[in-house]
Amino acid sequence: MKNRISGNELRKLFIDYFVSKQHRLVRSSNLVPSADPTLLFTNSGMVQFKDLFIGKETRDYRRAVTSQKCLRVSGKHNDLEEVGRTRRHNTFFEMLGNFSFGDYFKEDAIAFAWEFFTVVLKLPKEKLWITVYEKDDESAKIWQKIAGVPQDRIIALGEKDNFWSMGPTGPCGPCTEIHIDNGPAKGCGRPECNVACHCDRYEEIWNLVFMQYDRAADGSMTPLKKPCIDTGMGLERLASVMQDVDSNFDTDLIRPIIARAEEVLGKQYGLNRESDISFRVIGDHTRAAAFLITEGILPSNDDRGYVLRRLMRRAMRHGKMLGASEPFLYQVIGSVIDNFRETYPELREAEGTMAKIIKSEEERFGRTLEAGLKILHDIIAAAHAKKSAFVDGKEIFKLYDTYGFPLDLAGDVIHDSGLGFNKAEFDAELGSQREQARKGAKHTAAETPAKYKGLENEKTVFTGYATAEEDAAVKVLIKGDARAERLAKGDKGEIILDKSPFYAESGGQMGDHGIIEADSGMARVIDTRKALDMTVHVVEVMDGEFKNGQRVHARLLGDERAATRRNHTATHMLQAALRQVLGEHVKQAGSAVNHERLRFDFSHYTATTQEEVREVENIVNRMIREDLPVTTVEMDVEKAMDGGATALFGEKYGASVRVVEMPGFSKELCGGTHATSTGQIGVFKIIAESGVAAGIRRIEAVTGERALEYFTEMEAKLKEVSGMVKCRPEDAPDRVQKLLDKGKELEKTIKKLQNEKARGGAGGEAAGEEREVKGVKVRFRNFGEMDGGSLRELVDEMKVKIGSGVIAAGCVNGGKAAICIGVTKDLVGRLQAGAIVKEAAAITGGGGGGRPDMAQAGGPDGNKLDDALNAVFGIVEKMLG
Repeated sequence: MKNRISGNELRKLFIDYFVSKQHRLVRSSNLVPSADPTLLFTNSGMVQFKDLFIGKETRDYRRAVTSQKCLRVSGKHNDLEEVGRTRRHNTFFEMLGNFSFGDYFKEDAIAFAWEFFTVVLKLPKEKLWITVYEKDDESAKIWQKIAGVPQDRIIALGEKDNFWSMGPTGPCGPCTEIHIDNGPAKGCGRPECNVACHCDRYEEIWNLVFMQYDRAADGSMTPLKKPCIDTGMGLERLASVMQDVDSNFDTDLIRPIIARAEEVLGKQYGLNRESDISFRVIGDHTRAAAFLITEGILPSNDDRGYVLRRLMRRAMRHGKMLGASEPFLYQVIGSVIDNFRETYPELREAEGTMAKIIKSEEERFGRTLEAGLKILHDIIAAAHAKKSAFVDGKEIFKLYDTYGFPLDLAGDVIHDSGLGFNKAEFDAELGSQREQARKGAKHTAAETPAKYKGLENEKTVFTGYATAEEDAAVKVLIKGDARAERLAKGDKGEIILDKSPFYAESGGQMGDHGIIEADSGMARVIDTRKALDMTVHVVEVMDGEFKNGQRVHARLLGDERAATRRNHTATHMLQAALRQVLGEHVKQAGSAVNHERLRFDFSHYTATTQEEVREVENIVNRMIREDLPVTTVEMDVEKAMDGGATALFGEKYGASVRVVEMPGFSKELCGGTHATSTGQIGVFKIIAESGVAAGIRRIEAVTGERALEYFTEMEAKLKEVSGMVKCRPEDAPDRVQKLLDKGKELEKTIKKLQNEKARGGAGGEAAGEEREVKGVKVRFRNFGEMDGGSLRELVDEMKVKIGSGVIAAGCVNGGKAAICIGVTKDLVGRLQAGAIVKEAAAITGGGGGGRPDMAQAGGPDGNKLDDALNAVFGIVEKMLG
């Protein structure tokens, strides 16, 4: 029945077919949606066309075809927990789709789909079943008329299955789905099994959405003037049908990844269900991780980085279930690149660093497991101390959520300790977190402020690329939050012009400053912002007044604009140099450019070294000396991307874009203002490099005159330091290092004397007491002012001397309390050091933990140290019952 055809060939056949039907091939948008705050990731083919469907945007084509990268790990489209357990679910997948924006409608959409399936792919007609919306008789009739599908293979279903909407309001409409009958052997065996059944016999492979209504808040629907078509078909699912394999994971889109995992782990796929689930999770999650890292996302504990970390750690955990004892995932990632390098060349660009990022995360996960086990032992100890049969589910959730500790491993350890696990508490915490995540994900585009309502059709023409001053007309005046007829001397407000040389803040470049003047008055522009399609000049009227409709002259502060141009161009050069030195995985994560300095945030998995920073700086300055021309050209976005231009992930671009290029060095999409040659920058100096979030680094730099000022300031400070340490400036680093080394030696001497005093060796005597509590000796010592780092050593010595018992030792350092509890080995089964120290430290306002035989804690209130140590007697008595 089926032809053996590769996934790559299927993708090409689909695209070529629709291109032959006058559809524009549109490249896949990023997994990080462009300017859509409602989505964490692109989860369908229609996402990049959303503004076309709702009429906010128009393009020079009305038909499109795509193969869209998608990720479903959150919200209502969350397939994460199903991956590996079913034959159909994936986190990352490609969605094939054809679209019509007010062009063709139902008849053509159905005809295209039927022809592609039955003529191009030669799928047997008798195996194809159709579902339609129960109130959409029109579609059912078209299927019979155009495709000749018999009525008994057209099934009408309700709104839940066959009606699509973009949201509670807005565009919506019925949909029709094409299913294939995989045969009784794949079914559930029930006599009533049919297309609506969720077993594997009838498999949905293509969904055609007929967007023909606009739903109002009251639920009423009115026909759209220009109905649209939105179709979606999973490439992996289609490949499983065409390649006649049991699941998406057995197609050539995923199976090579699993095969590589088999090699690395020395285990075989296909032997039993549990190991197969693990192999499938590894295959799916490795593919998803590769594409996310390619887009500049790095593992972290926030937002998209958290999703990546969770995917990677789930794959790592399943590797451990298959016997992995060392990092392995980094060795598997290359198979993803090999499989998709031709279709997605961006994978090749990140190849050099992807394995390093993944190995680093695997090593971090290993440390997490080690640290998590210590915390888990404390939780178990606390349960034992309370004589509880169950551990606290909330604590296990914290371990799972905050530290990424695998739940199944936690369950095994808890079970081995003879305790149960309060799963209901865990589930309640998980449900609460998911609800918060859903609320947090329901961002909507900011509503237009009232002062701009009614101005949706107004537009300011930007002339600042060519000129620094412009004659213009006042279109709107705003004072406070309302429109105004006039702005007078002393007023602060907003002026909107029909055209302006002022650059409104966007793309990291700060808004311009300058002057707006007329015969009637003068205003200082203190900021420039964007609102709708208008440039908003935030002003303070210095003299006279301004009225609506009058003519004005707008001019920039020339020196500031020139400095901003230099800094913005240097930002592009900085990114190019970073990619040369650190790797192609480097992506812009934010920027701020003004006339004084530039700030550039970028994705990178580790701190940069001084040598790397110096090399980046040298590359930029070398390109400045070469005085490369800086050219700007407007072109079609597809042409720009095909030509190798770098785009900012998450940024929304129109059909036409501005490409800023320094030949052979940098080529980016950017709407900002720039120097005309790199030589105008003069000099570039990095003044700071730091981490701002997990996987995100920040560089701050200055150029031109500000860089020269910085050199002068640093020279003055160096001379000041050399004068203080009495040496020549060039000898200052060595001289300062010698002083620091001498200081460290003195600190060691002080610490040694303090320890001798604590032991009584210098004639000192620590305050303390010893009692017997229910047959157990309990001894405490308050060593007063001392470095807390010595406590463990002292407690170990005291444990040896006491033989059998509990030791509580404490000291104060900088006003803060430090407490250490030791329990001799013969008592560990009855008393847990971690549980004792946690309760004692709470008296000083702190907390802590550790092993059952040794635990340390601290608190901010050193005045309550004696109270905390005295409390140990009562805590031990309570634990002994």
